[in-house]
Amino acid sequence: MELALPLLPNPDAPGLTRKVTGRDHTGADVDIAVVEERPLTIFLNSQEIVTAMTIGDYPEYLALGFLRNQRMLRDSDEITGVDYDEDIDTVVVRTAEKTNFEEKLRKKTRTSGCAVGTVFGDMMDGLEDVVLPDTKVRTSALYALAKQINTLPSLYLAAGAIHGTVLCEDDRVLVYMEDVGRHNAVDKISGVMLRHGISPQGKILYTTGRLTSEMVIKTAMMGISVLASRSGFTAWGVEIARDLGLTLIGRMRGQRFVCLSGEERLIRDADVSAIPDEDRRHRRKSAESDA
Repeated sequence: MELALPLLPNPDAPGLTRKVTGRDHTGADVDIAVVEERPLTIFLNSQEIVTAMTIGDYPEYLALGFLRNQRMLRDSDEITGVDYDEDIDTVVVRTAEKTNFEEKLRKKTRTSGCAVGTVFGDMMDGLEDVVLPDTKVRTSALYALAKQINTLPSLYLAAGAIHGTVLCEDDRVLVYMEDVGRHNAVDKISGVMLRHGISPQGKILYTTGRLTSEMVIKTAMMGISVLASRSGFTAWGVEIARDLGLTLIGRMRGQRFVCLSGEERLIRDADVSAIPDEDRRHRRKSAESDA
């Protein structure tokens, strides 16, 4: 299925925000846009898998990416249908082969995501077979991406309270997804890649959220070897990245970043003294990245 790239956020899409009236610190009435969130129930064939809280855009990509990142969908599976019913907020993913994940569903782990995501207790299984591509990363491309992503139209800039995840290649943005939880945003990226046959070779994943174990595992399961963020790290996230040989770059703001794993992939071709600090009006992009 052909996909026009780049696929970017549309903050004006209906149903993503609504106006709410309140009062500010002076007691004056204010109208602000707030992000909507709604439940989305995901089925794999006849089995209910999970109900996720999401902003409601791209439900088919979210369902496909979630199932893929939980290893419930394999590369060899033939997907025969992805049906979204807006009236009951449900996506059913259908495969040619029968599936049964009753045992897996008993092992749920609540994640550290700001919207409380769910992964399953065997989330480390299969990582021993992961072989990541040797994607080189130019620091000049990293700086160009950070500036570009920070200034693109987004739901975050319109309403806040949301995370973004971006699939990139060198200094090009390919797919930019947002959601109330960074885990949802990365699952949407995974769903796009699965649905449209996008190779992980040479790709970089950029997120506004923390570099947790969950984010590292999802990135590795997608076959992407470079994960970058405006935010910081967790110890387990760093440990898993080092075990997998994944390049992990965090605290990317202005001229600064820190690489805690896979530094050998970095090509330091940028003149750091020529990189301007972030414009103050765009610093808000990271204001909630540690939420």
